[in-house]
Amino acid sequence: QVQLVESGGGLVQAGGSLRLSCAASGLTFSSYVLSWFRQAPGKEREFVAGIRGSGARTDYLDSVQGRFTVSRDNAKSTVYLQMNNLKPEDTAVYYCAADFRVYGLRTADTEYDYWGQGTQVTVSS
Repeated sequence: QVQLVESGGGLVQAGGSLRLSCAASGLTFSSYVLSWFRQAPGKEREFVAGIRGSGARTDYLDSVQGRFTVSRDNAKSTVYLQMNNLKPEDTAVYYCAADFRVYGLRTADTEYDYWGQGTQVTVSS
């Protein structure tokens, strides 16, 4: 049984930082693209950042480029999202998701096979 468990969310002031973690089990971790999505109230879920199985390629939403960094530790089956200089518009539930893929990195949520339960990030102004 595949499980993705996020942690690290919370309340932070604008300009602050948070580090999200997503621990995976039940899958061959290095064979999966791991990505972070977010969903704010009243909005559609959107791709935030993703990283290929080898870690060689990453991709980011334009509005988080330069502020967020996605990384992974295949030995620990864990993916991370370091979020710096947070803004109120970053407030959302953040989800990690896994896509079994050898080539490429997809940003559409329909491409992803497994999802975590989400962790709330709230940025106050």
